[in-house]
Amino acid sequence: MKQSSLKTFWQNTYKGASPIPVIITIQVLLFVLIHIFDLLREVGLTQTPYYDYSVSFLSLPLSFDKFLTQPWSLVTFPFLYTGIFQLLFDCLWLFWIGNTFLVFLNKRQMLYLYFSAIMVGAVTFLLLGGIPALQRSVQQSFHTSTFGIVALVAATTMLVPKMEVRLFLFGNVQLRYIAFFYIALSVIFYALVNKAGAIAILVTAAWGALYLNQLQAGRDFSQLFQRKQKRSKLRVVHHNKQTSTARGNRHPSDMPNQVEIDEILDKISIGGYESLTSHEKEVLFKASKSES
Repeated sequence: MKQSSLKTFWQNTYKGASPIPVIITIQVLLFVLIHIFDLLREVGLTQTPYYDYSVSFLSLPLSFDKFLTQPWSLVTFPFLYTGIFQLLFDCLWLFWIGNTFLVFLNKRQMLYLYFSAIMVGAVTFLLLGGIPALQRSVQQSFHTSTFGIVALVAATTMLVPKMEVRLFLFGNVQLRYIAFFYIALSVIFYALVNKAGAIAILVTAAWGALYLNQLQAGRDFSQLFQRKQKRSKLRVVHHNKQTSTARGNRHPSDMPNQVEIDEILDKISIGGYESLTSHEKEVLFKASKSES
C-alpha cells in the first residue's frame, strides 16, 4: 500500500500537466547538495571549499571571458540557489503564477516563455558585463530563476490584469498591483548588488509582455517547436473516435470552440478576467485542459 501511495504521488506530481514540480524539485535538490558541501567543511570533514567552488562553477559569470570557460552555466544558473528564503519565495511565486498561467494557456507555452526568458535574461546579462560601470557590482555572477518568473508574472498580468487575489491583511488586490510590486522589488534588490542583473530583469519583464501581446495577436512563438504549426492562441485538441470512446464518449459539442475561445481572450484583454461570465470561464478552463 505504501508503494502504491508513492506511485500515485509520483504520477500526480511529476507526470501531470504542470512542469512546475519538476523545476522546483531540481532547485531544492541542488540547494541541499551544495549545502551538504558547506556542512562537510563546517564540521571539519574537509578543508576544501566545495561549496564556493560549486556556486562559482554553476553561476552565470558577469565576465564574458569567464563564461567561455564554463558555458554550461547558461543551463545551470536558473536552478542554483544559495539562500533558503529566496528559494522559498521563488518556489512559491513559480507555483502560484505558473499555475495561474496554466489555467488560461498550456504547458508548451509556459515552458517556452519561462526558459526563453531565462535565455534572454542571460544574454542581456552577459552583454551588459562588457560595460565598465556595471563591472564594479558587488556580485560578479547571477543565479536563480528570477528571469523566468518575472516573465511569467508580466505575461499573466497582461492576460488577466484585474484578476483579484486575496492577501492577508490587505484583502482583495488586483494582480497588476502585485506584479508591479514584485518586479519593482526585484529590480531594486538587484540594483543594490548587481546592476546588470537588475537591467536584465526589466528586459525579461518586457519579453514576457511582448510574448503575451503577440499571442493575443495570433502569433504564438512557442509553436516554433511544434512539428505542425497552428494559428490558434490556445491549442484545442480534437480527439478521434477511439480516443473519445476511451474518455467516455464525450460529445463534440462539449469541446471548446476555437472561435469562442478567441472571443473570450479578446474580452479578457479589454475588460480583464472578471469581465467573463461563468460559462465563459468554464469554456476557457476546458480549453486550457484539453491539450494532451
